Amino acid sequence: MNEQQTDSNAFKSVNLIIFLWSHKKPILIVTLIAAIASMIFSAPFFIPPKFQSQVVLFPTSTNSISKALLSQTQTLKQDVLQFGEEEDAEQLLQVLNSSKIRDRIIQKYNLKRHYDIDKNAKYPQTLLIKEYESNIHYRRTENMAVEITVMDIDPDTSALICNDISALLDSVKIFMQKERALKGFKIVQAEYTELLADMQAKEDSLTVLRKHGIHDYETQAEMINRQMAIEIARNPNSLAVKSLKLMLDTLAIYGGPYVSIRDGLEYEKKHLTEIKAKYDEAKIDAEEELPQTFKVDSAYPAEKKSYPVRWLIVVISTFGSLLLMIFLTIIIDNFKSIKIHE
Repeated sequence: MNEQQTDSNAFKSVNLIIFLWSHKKPILIVTLIAAIASMIFSAPFFIPPKFQSQVVLFPTSTNSISKALLSQTQTLKQDVLQFGEEEDAEQLLQVLNSSKIRDRIIQKYNLKRHYDIDKNAKYPQTLLIKEYESNIHYRRTENMAVEITVMDIDPDTSALICNDISALLDSVKIFMQKERALKGFKIVQAEYTELLADMQAKEDSLTVLRKHGIHDYETQAEMINRQMAIEIARNPNSLAVKSLKLMLDTLAIYGGPYVSIRDGLEYEKKHLTEIKAKYDEAKIDAEEELPQTFKVDSAYPAEKKSYPVRWLIVVISTFGSLLLMIFLTIIIDNFKSIKIHE
């Protein structure tokens, strides 16, 4: 049974070969025409060649400069020399796909004119964005790097756009972070300034109280009471007792405010240390900058085109035409057989 089936399959294959050979002329003619046409229509006259430039970047893991450089509890993710992870790479991709970078590149290189977008078209901006996205691509590599790829008919323009995008990526991310850091710094600065002003007011109040003879309430009260007891034991009506009573009256009037202001000032001095540390950190984050990426290499003008790949177009077109002609020939022949049978 198997031998008969094998013989039958072999017979069918031989019949197919014989059938195709008998129709070789139209099949070969169409295939040859397709090959010639694909060679012609893939020429630079019909498809302008494009040149590719690439930049590869690694994201950093550091967002806060102060925490990375000044914090005593620094973690590995805060290390300024540490490469970023998947989350950091995805953040860079989001920034790259933002309109902030796209609009700046479009404006700087006048891409509407460069891409020959018709101003009178129904949706010129939509056409411009589609053309932009078809020529400029971003992707995350398997090594958590970000790859920027630019295709353009001019190799110099391709390299320039690619390098500008990588530079804009750094500046846009820094701007976004500094905008938030500046607001945070203003909040801390206001609190720090207010605390300094309050401490100065308390210092001024203590200066006034010291002019009334209040220097150290607890020590003074203890010494005066001790001396009062001694003087009363000697002579209750002496001038020394009257003088000591006057001093105690002064302490009674100004002692409470003195203690309250002094203790509040001590608390604020401790709080000032914490606020000052936050103030210094916020100031560094608001005023200083660190690169947000590690650039592996810069883009350079390509020496040969990357698109279109003519040999691939010719091969696919020729092979596709050959298969299509074989398929059509079989269908037409079967259709004729059915007609004859009817």
